[in-house]
Formats: sequence, structure tokens, C-alpha cells
Amino acid sequence: MNDEIRRNLALFPIGIVQKLTDLSARQIRYYEQHGLIRPARTEGKQRLFSFNDVERLLEIKRYIDQGLNIAGIKKMVGVAPEASQLPEADVKIGPERKERKELTEQELHDLLKKEIITRASRPGLPNSLIQGELSRFFH
Repeated sequence: MNDEIRRNLALFPIGIVQKLTDLSARQIRYYEQHGLIRPARTEGKQRLFSFNDVERLLEIKRYIDQGLNIAGIKKMVGVAPEASQLPEADVKIGPERKERKELTEQELHDLLKKEIITRASRPGLPNSLIQGELSRFFH
């Protein structure tokens, strides 16, 4: 078995990774949510981390200590940015391309308010994680 295969073997549960990296389980799950790491899963859905995953987490921790945010870390480690949920403008650059329009504060305010109202009026929709936080700004 060569070294690269060994380094990619998923061996460590999250408790061991917490001790190795001095990160909380919440932080590790957050970095996974943002696509910075992708641990393997057992049939019981338990996360198992490889040596490479642990090294990536230590790298992320160094960037955090240097003051980088998640977007900066994604650029540093080469993670492709996620597609935004915000609406796109129909400004044509070429026959097949669109350019995103930056939202003004008022447009963002209106968009967030509309999201809260839509979620509140349709009980079947899953709740947004930030709905409670945002609702206190809109009376």
C-alpha cells in the first residue's frame, strides 16, 4: 500500500480529530458544510476522517488564526465558490453569458423581508436557519 492511499484512508472519528486539531465538533461540521473537507461516512452516517482531512483542518485553523474568513480560506485552499441563491440580473455580455448585478442595501432588505414573510405564511416550508435572527429586524 503506497503512502497516498494510506493518507486517504478514513480512520479517525470526530472525537479523535477534535483532539488532534483542537477544533470543536461544531467547527469541523461547519467546515464540512462549506465544502472545505469531505469526510467519509460509515453506514451509520458517522464521519470518518483521513490524515489528509486532519491536515486540511489544521491548515484551515492556521488561516482562521491569521484572520481569514471562510471566503478567503476557500480561495486559499482552492474550493470552488458555491452558486449564490441571490437573483441574477439579465445583463447580457455575450450570447450565452450573464453578469451578476450587485444588490443595493434596499434590494437586499426587501429580498430578506420577502423570504421571512413567505416562510411565515407557508407553514409547509422548512424554516430558514436565520429566520429567527432576521425577523427581529423587520417589524
